Amino acid sequence: MKKKMVCALLSAAMVSSMLMGCGSDSTGDAGKDAETTKTDDAKDDAKDDAKDAEEETTASAEGGKVYYLNFKPEVAEDWEALAASYTEQTGTEVKVVTAASGTYEQTLKSEVAKTDAPTLFQINGPIGYQSWKDYCLDLSDTDFYNWLTDKSLAITEGDGVYGIPYVVEGYGIIYNDSIMQKYFALEDKAVDISSTSEIKNFETLKSVVEDMQSKKDALGIEGVFASTSFKAGEDWRWQTHLANLPIYYEFKDKGVSDAQSIDLTYAENYKNIFDLYINNSCTDKTALGTKSVEDSMAEFALGKVAMVQNGNWGWGQVSGTDGNVVNAEDVKFLPIYTGVSGEEGQGLCVGTENYMCVNSQVSEADQKATIAFIEWVFSSDEGKKFATEKLGIVPFSTFTDDEKPSDPLGLEVSKYMEDSSLTSVSWNFTAFPSQTFKDELGYSLLDYCNGQSDWDAVVTQFKDGWASEKEMAATE
Repeated sequence: MKKKMVCALLSAAMVSSMLMGCGSDSTGDAGKDAETTKTDDAKDDAKDDAKDAEEETTASAEGGKVYYLNFKPEVAEDWEALAASYTEQTGTEVKVVTAASGTYEQTLKSEVAKTDAPTLFQINGPIGYQSWKDYCLDLSDTDFYNWLTDKSLAITEGDGVYGIPYVVEGYGIIYNDSIMQKYFALEDKAVDISSTSEIKNFETLKSVVEDMQSKKDALGIEGVFASTSFKAGEDWRWQTHLANLPIYYEFKDKGVSDAQSIDLTYAENYKNIFDLYINNSCTDKTALGTKSVEDSMAEFALGKVAMVQNGNWGWGQVSGTDGNVVNAEDVKFLPIYTGVSGEEGQGLCVGTENYMCVNSQVSEADQKATIAFIEWVFSSDEGKKFATEKLGIVPFSTFTDDEKPSDPLGLEVSKYMEDSSLTSVSWNFTAFPSQTFKDELGYSLLDYCNGQSDWDAVVTQFKDGWASEKEMAATE
């Protein structure tokens, strides 16, 4: 997904600062004036629509209630606080339940079978929609859908709209620039570069990381990378996010967006970066089965390590860690380099797997209440503040220029996307066949870390698990 393609995903708040990078203007001053007038009118219309939606919330929600099954544990308390505020203001009951990490699909299956089923839930893309289409209400006539800056992002079937993305996110290798500068200042460093801006491929990244690991005592760190978390339900960064890289490049070569079977052409590249993580860490690779994502982010926040793979959503975990020593201005991103030819032009991994759906099986009153609540989130001042500060980058036209995200990692995602020389890595893990496939891949990776299997076993699990789960899905 090139940066030009991704620009359309962002809110009006970000689009205005990115237009020069997304296209050229051949209309002259008169055209610019006319376009400015149209843009101002559009913004005014969006503000009026948002105001009308906020004023009509109570009436729309009358008699109904909301039950949101939240996907992200790291923002659970924030969703609960926002729901409580909405209930206080409108009288509409809003319940938020958060599934444990790695158990969302299982939890959703259990909850929808209950009398008090979720009225608002999430799916992870077209694959998820196929599993939950019988529970997805058509949202084509809602403001929630019409506010989308890029409507092509929504999950559709025929004339219906059944899943609406609410966030565009990016992930890569987060690094502490203060520690990196300390390394670059070492007189005995083995790598002849002076800043992270010179790290543009895996070869250079590997040389820097391994040299830093050998000098960890001089740098005052316990390892270059934070723990590669493999505690139960905590391995999604490796069996999903990192596994996206070899699939992205294979799909790119084949010109496809999905496949019933894979060749895993880039298995060695996957191994390259995974080995770099586990061999240059603050935790021995045989002890990774006890580590959580929270452990990993705390290690980074406390200055014990220089790098950690995660997304822009991780800033809240860093800044919220007791004893955090990392300054916001020192938190930066590097792309996840794996040794692929031409990766000097690679950006961050940018996309979304967060699609909101309204349960078509609950009462009409609950459906209306749910739509009113989610529209309030993306139109009210309080809701938009929550969306930008806690959820990240949102692609809705109700957001004005002064409402864009201000956290350092959100700004880093924007910076990379604005760089026309870089190509963002699209999120292809929405095509992964099932949670079972990802879980089994995670188990195989942990066995590899523990020395209980070799890399060939990981490759076999990846390929065979993909094919069998895709076949099973096709017969359901």
